[in-house]
Amino acid sequence: MNIPTKYSASNVENKWYNYWMEHNYFHSVPDEREPYTIVIPPPNVTGVLHMGHMLNNTIQDVLIRRARLQGKNACWVPGTDHASIATEAKVAAKLKAQGIDKNDLTREEFLDHAWEWTEEYGGVILEQLKKLGCSCDWDRTKFTMDDDMSEAVIKVFVDLYNKGLIYRGYRMVNWDPEAKTTLSDEEVIHVEQQGLLYYLEYKIEGSDEKLTIATTRPETIFGDTAICINPNDERFEHLKGKKAIVPICGRVIPIIEDEYVDIEFGTGCLKVTPAHDENDKVLGDKHNLEVVDIFNDDASLNSFGLHYEGQDRFVVRKAVAKELEEAGIIVKSENHINKVGTSERTKAVIEPRLSDQWFLKMEDLAKPAIDAVLTNGDVKLYPKKFENTYRHWMENIRDWNISRQLRWGQQIPAFFYGDGKEDFVVAENINDALNLAKDKTGNPSLNVEDLKQDSDALDTWFSSWIWPISVFDGIRNPENEEINYYYPTNDLVTGPDILFFWVARMIIAGYEYKDKRPFENVYLTGLVRDKQRRKMSKSLGNSPDALKLIEDYGADGVRVGLLLSAAAGNDLMFDEELCQQGKQFANKIWNAFRLVQGWEIEDIAQPESSKIALDWYEHKFQSALAEIEDHYSKYRLSDALMSMYKLIWDDFCSWLLEMIKPAYQQPIDAQTYASVISIFENNLKILHPFMPFLTEEIWQHITKRTPKEALIIAEYPKLTTFDAQLISDFETIKDVVSGIRTIRKEKNIAFKDTIELMVLNNENVDSKYDTVISKMGNISEMKTVSEAVEGALTFRVLSNEYFIPMEGSIDVVAEIEKLTEELKYTEGFLKSVQGKLKNERFVNNAPEQVVASEKKKEADALAKIETLKSSLSSLQ
Repeated sequence: MNIPTKYSASNVENKWYNYWMEHNYFHSVPDEREPYTIVIPPPNVTGVLHMGHMLNNTIQDVLIRRARLQGKNACWVPGTDHASIATEAKVAAKLKAQGIDKNDLTREEFLDHAWEWTEEYGGVILEQLKKLGCSCDWDRTKFTMDDDMSEAVIKVFVDLYNKGLIYRGYRMVNWDPEAKTTLSDEEVIHVEQQGLLYYLEYKIEGSDEKLTIATTRPETIFGDTAICINPNDERFEHLKGKKAIVPICGRVIPIIEDEYVDIEFGTGCLKVTPAHDENDKVLGDKHNLEVVDIFNDDASLNSFGLHYEGQDRFVVRKAVAKELEEAGIIVKSENHINKVGTSERTKAVIEPRLSDQWFLKMEDLAKPAIDAVLTNGDVKLYPKKFENTYRHWMENIRDWNISRQLRWGQQIPAFFYGDGKEDFVVAENINDALNLAKDKTGNPSLNVEDLKQDSDALDTWFSSWIWPISVFDGIRNPENEEINYYYPTNDLVTGPDILFFWVARMIIAGYEYKDKRPFENVYLTGLVRDKQRRKMSKSLGNSPDALKLIEDYGADGVRVGLLLSAAAGNDLMFDEELCQQGKQFANKIWNAFRLVQGWEIEDIAQPESSKIALDWYEHKFQSALAEIEDHYSKYRLSDALMSMYKLIWDDFCSWLLEMIKPAYQQPIDAQTYASVISIFENNLKILHPFMPFLTEEIWQHITKRTPKEALIIAEYPKLTTFDAQLISDFETIKDVVSGIRTIRKEKNIAFKDTIELMVLNNENVDSKYDTVISKMGNISEMKTVSEAVEGALTFRVLSNEYFIPMEGSIDVVAEIEKLTEELKYTEGFLKSVQGKLKNERFVNNAPEQVVASEKKKEADALAKIETLKSSLSSLQ
């Protein structure tokens, strides 16, 4: 078989991916085998492959390919997420560029544009994952807005509503003024920002008195409806029952009393703005205060902002501060660091806002999910340290705001038949809704036209929280064959940043709808950072083009590069050099294969050295396999790869192949050749999950294979016992060979020239290994001696001393000349160092580490002189 001299990743990758697809190796259907299932964390439908995706999906592919080799029915379900906020923003921006305002379109018209966008750009990322070698069951590809998936989401909403767990409430919510939608608490990131704290004076009605409040948001004074003091604060006894006047707008507001106000904090007087602060809303409800909402949905001021109407809140903040200052109302201002809520998606500053929204009660739903991770271990997190984060979130869980003021997403299945807040029914479709509305109103003449569906969409996470169930149609058809076979799934690979958003909620949904965990193990990867520990981002320009990396280093090289530095839960410091290392590893294996395939085979006796070497490697392989399997069990995939890397690069290529290699232009015996091919195949099997393309290419080159014999579905090596003593003995033999090689190199003794070796054997190394040492060191004669050999070159391994007689091995005269020259130089060097150390001025004034360095130089030179004199003595 003609084997190319160089490994060409680009040719090989397309060839074998097409072959795998053509023979349907990735596809799974229920059968009698043990299932192994992974559901992909669905990337945004319009996303493109970035380094985080590369890491996450490489890990998933390693796990799924290993399971396939182990004979399991491996099923990896791919798909994408409709990402309502991100996608709607992109579609709106595209429309804006065409001069169209999305608000001028009907829902149906906007959705037509959104679907058009999705069909044009969607799914690109899945095609890119194929380039990486991902062996997903592409026939099962799902999208969270597919009809069947949406139907499952609606079914869940209706079910939870009927159970009394979903309710509609007028609540203070997190408003994203850029996306113009509410966000759940978990989608709000709190960041520290430098701002100003303004001290403002409010006049007391009917007197010349004033009180002082402190605020970081002077623009919100237009929404003030009370001033609150602590009833126990003696400083403000005189203000009780009085009223204050809000600056600029002149609104007269009551001064109320509540122990909520901290006497020790600030001025002791608190402005109360119920429409724009959660704590103020609580006070407002308690004291029956008026609620004045001063903002439009884009956070510009409405008519309550008077002459600032239509202006952005941050512009107004500066303008109001200036107006108040000119009026002498600002007493002082000071720098203040404040924690400000920002939108995870748009980065806009969140505005607390009162709104009618849909909520899911979480406290009782969360209990089985808390127990699963923290009590009975049904679901295990790797690394375990994330259990504390999980505990904190789950034990402080709040009701989930599941409605979004968006059009792209599943429309909330609530149908209003009147103008009242409670005039609605919840149903899976409008016909069911009509029947419910007729029953609720007692009005049989109601018709479909009388019903108006809630215009809000559901939070995207409300569709992806049932992902492990809905991809197998387990919501609509709870007892179907697939859900009963594939669920619960086995492993989930994702990032810790969505541990609550997605992972915890999937666990909650799993117990609610299947009374089972959705997966057994959660492997949480780190973030991909650059060498300077910075997060990868477009703005920094430090995020490599994923496809360009594959083009430059091959998919296998990139996969190895990523995983050589990826540790569970610890950020990955990505360096392109690691991909180069992966590419070099591929070339090393390719060249090893070419070497083996180039040997001429004859039916001759097997050398004893080859027999011993092969026996050693079989045990070494089993030892490494046990280590690799242990790493897999702990999700330490980087460590598993490193064990393979060392086994194949060092033990296989550098040692085994050298030990069995036939002499120049000589044949290899058939028995050894067959054994080394079998060993090579086992190496390929364990490496295949990490380097699928290279390994399949070599596997198919070894011998002609049928599709049923492809590496992707080969049988994974079985773990058996191994002889630890044999492996340990061989480490000693390797040290002996290294000692011989060092002397040959230092003394310029060509390898083709045979040498004698004598050993003063105190450690009793078994003589059966002599044939290996003789071959690797090109030893003409090897014998044991009872005392040191005079005039010989020597080295030690453990307590054994090895001697190489110089006669015939080296040019003694030239060696004496070389050593004498080296001795002369070293003595001169020593003299200069000692000269410095005798100089009191130098010793007293030089930095301590400099003096210490000179003393070390002196000690090293003295030791070297002693060695050189000893070597000269043995030669003369």
